[in-house]
Amino acid sequence: MSERKIITIEPGKRGGKPCISRMRITVYDVLRGLAAGMSHTEILDDFPELTEEDIRACLEFGG
Repeated sequence: MSERKIITIEPGKRGGKPCISRMRITVYDVLRGLAAGMSHTEILDDFPELTEEDIRACLEFGG
């Protein structure tokens, strides 16, 4: 699935920051965890509603 279907930007949601489409978790939240050295498993533990596909979409969006 393309990151375009997973990542959304809505003006009234989290200040218009890019978010996972059905959540209030921002792309920044995920990328910040990865940049801090967290593994995908650790991020999924912190945000159990995320999927591996969501993390890949964040990486694609940020890359």
